[in-house]
This record gives sequence, C-alpha cells and structure tokens, in this order.
Amino acid sequence: MEFVGGTAATALRSASNGIMQCAGQLGTSFNGRGPSRSQRKGSVVISAKKGKKSGEHEYPWPEKMGEVYQGEITDGALKFLNRFKPLPNPPKPVTLPFESPIVDLQNKIDEVRELANKTGMDFTDQIAELEERYNQLRRELYGQLTPMQRLSVARHPNRPTVLDHVMNITDKWVELHGDRAGFDDPAMVCGVGTMDGMSFMFIGTQKGRNTKENIYRNFAMPMPNGYRKALRFMRQAEKFGFPILTFIDTPGAYAGIKAEEVGQGEAIAFNLREMFGIKVPIIAIVIGEGGSGGALAIGCGNRMLMLENAVYYVASPEACAAILWKTAAAAPKAAEALRITAHELVKLNVVDEIIPEPIGGAHSDPVQTSKNIKTVVMKHMKELMKMDVETLLQDRAAKFRKIGEVEESAEVDPYIKRNMKKRDAPLEGDDLRMLPSGNGSAPKAPVASNATSDSFRE
Repeated sequence: MEFVGGTAATALRSASNGIMQCAGQLGTSFNGRGPSRSQRKGSVVISAKKGKKSGEHEYPWPEKMGEVYQGEITDGALKFLNRFKPLPNPPKPVTLPFESPIVDLQNKIDEVRELANKTGMDFTDQIAELEERYNQLRRELYGQLTPMQRLSVARHPNRPTVLDHVMNITDKWVELHGDRAGFDDPAMVCGVGTMDGMSFMFIGTQKGRNTKENIYRNFAMPMPNGYRKALRFMRQAEKFGFPILTFIDTPGAYAGIKAEEVGQGEAIAFNLREMFGIKVPIIAIVIGEGGSGGALAIGCGNRMLMLENAVYYVASPEACAAILWKTAAAAPKAAEALRITAHELVKLNVVDEIIPEPIGGAHSDPVQTSKNIKTVVMKHMKELMKMDVETLLQDRAAKFRKIGEVEESAEVDPYIKRNMKKRDAPLEGDDLRMLPSGNGSAPKAPVASNATSDSFRE
C-alpha cells in the first residue's frame, strides 16, 4: 500500500484546513462497522473491501468516508485529526462553598424579577439596588480570598483549559502529535499557532471538561511519554525558530506504577536539563494548578506568569497536611505555610507577573481571561526577542539562581538540637549513640575531678 504522495497523503496533510473538503474525492471507512478491538487499543488498521473491484477509489482508502456527525468525522483513522470543539451541552454551573452569600443574593434578584413579570409591577429600583449589592459583595469576596479558596477556584470544573485559551488567542492553530517513540499522551497537548502574525509553539497539560474527557486526558497527569513528546516539540521549535509558550494546569505527573516502569523521574529530570539549553524564548504560564515536578518539567522558562487565582506548589495542601499533621483537615493551615498563591510567589521571585482574572474567576469570562494572557505574553515576548542566544540562556539560568535567599554570615550551631522533654533517667554510656549528633561521637559534658578542682582553688 503506497502512502507517499497521492490524494490520500494530500488529504492528511491538509486536514488542519478542513478534511471535509476532500470528502467527495476520498473515502475512509473500516468496513462501515467502526474500529475493531485492535484499533481501539491504539493501532490503526486500514483495509479495503475484498472481492468485487469497486472503481477508482479502492486504494489507499476505502470508498466511504465513515460516519460524519455535525461536520465531524467520528469513525476511522481521520477522527484523530479533528479539532478541539465546544461541548455540545454547556457545562452546569458549579457553586463553590465560599460563594454561598453571592448565590443567596442572586436568588433574591431572580425572585424579584419573577414577581415583576407575574404582577406587572415596576421593581426596577429594587432590582438595581440588589444588583449593586451583588457586584459589591462579589468584588469583596474575590478581593480577599484565602489560599485554600484560591485553590478551589483553580480547581473549578468549568475553569478554561489549555486548548480553550489556545483557541481564543490564536489566529491559526494546528495540533501536533506523538513523541517519535510510538506514543501520544493525550494529557500533553502540543501544536503550532500564530498570534499577531508571529508563530509560536504551544505546549500544555490538558484537563478534561467533563468526566469522559478527564478519563481520556488522565486528569492532566502526563505519563513519561507526554514529557518526551513536549521535549520533542521544544526541539522542533528551536530548529525552526519558534518561541515556546507552555501552559501549566496539572496536579502533578502521573505517579502510577506504569509511569515508574517507563521512567517518569528520568523523563522529568531530562526535560529540566534540556530546557535550560533551548535557544529560543520560553514563557511558562500557570493557568490553574501547578503541581510538583509535573509542572516544573515544562516550566523552566525565561518568564513565569500566573493567573491571579492559579496556584503553584511542590505538594498539594492535602498531601502536605497528611504528612506533617497526619490529617487532611489541616489542609488550610498547610496552604498558608506553602505560599502557593501568585501574590506570595511574586514576593519570592518565583513568578514574574500576575495576569488579572475577571471578577468571579477565569470561568466567569474565559474569553476576557484569554485576552489578558495574550496581552501579558506579547509584552514579555517583545522583550525576549531582542536578546541574542547567549543572553537568552544566561537570562533563563539567572532567573532560577535568584530564587530564594542564602544567609552566609550568620553563625551555625554544628549540633542538631530539638526542643524535646528532658530525660528523667540518667544517661548511660550506650545511650549516647541515640543522640541526634550521630554515632556515639557526641561530646560529653566536661566533669572536673576532685584533684583538678582542688588545684583550681589553690
């Protein structure tokens, strides 16, 4: 079967421009019955009908195009070339616990409007007053969110995903697949797009918008092949001179045994090392959760930006609370101590700039949030594009070297001390080995002998 050149290859190459244009010329179907068991597992089998010769379009594709629903190919190999599309049904509104006062006020506004419609009376002034209180209360609530409340906003089910933002800010967009080793991790999305006439390589961890998508995307927890896929397209961007934008929205890398068997730690560490040598500008944007090494593996850039209600942490507050306080109920306390919010991380020089969100969070106005991201990204990109390669690499290394503070002038006690209850029983000789200073070499307290004390008295 020949795939080099020909109308079928042309159709595949032009799929980003609308594969339906060639529907009348080509045909794709797998005997009209959908994918077989082997095809569902990831392999693609292409076959033609046996027996009677069908005409011109028997090879390389069968004559029929497959099932098409609302302009989308739902059957066969070409379904993998479909674009990211809006959900057929809008997501249901989700109310966070701290938003209950806003919801109560909104219900009152709805009741007054319903009463006005039924009775025909004019309640315009009352509705305007309630709406003003509603907007003021909303501003107050979102203006003083605690770290745990910001975490709940970052995890909101309706929060816009990577592909939502990409579709909103790009003029053209083509998704790219595969790590050139036989795998394509759906949790990691990559592609080339243009903004204001400039081409970019987009890389990000993709969450699902419903349960079905979350299972397909593995809840935005990439496998090792996802990070290898990301590195492949970073190198491709370096080859063609495309600046790189990485979007971080993941609770962390997948920690299952399957991931460990195929080298999760090695894949993350390799990305960390290689990203410091990529010779094009890299800007990382935390749009939701930025969890642990799974976020850092695509986050080593010249600039780190964060949405106002995003979070960035080494361990989730729930995990930290379970480790330190032995209960997940201490998660709010852990969230305060971890300093996971954008405002705290700007003070620590981890984040370079905070991207504002609309009042109510990014999910309340996804399009405006995407516009805010584009504005800030383009501002920083114009600065980075003025640097030569050597300056660019030095700038990236300097960004991470200045994180944190080291105090070298202070005196350090060489012995480990703990604030523990004093021992009731006297120490024996063997008990010295249990001291925190190590293996029995702890210094003994000097005890003056009688002869020595007498000599001092003289």
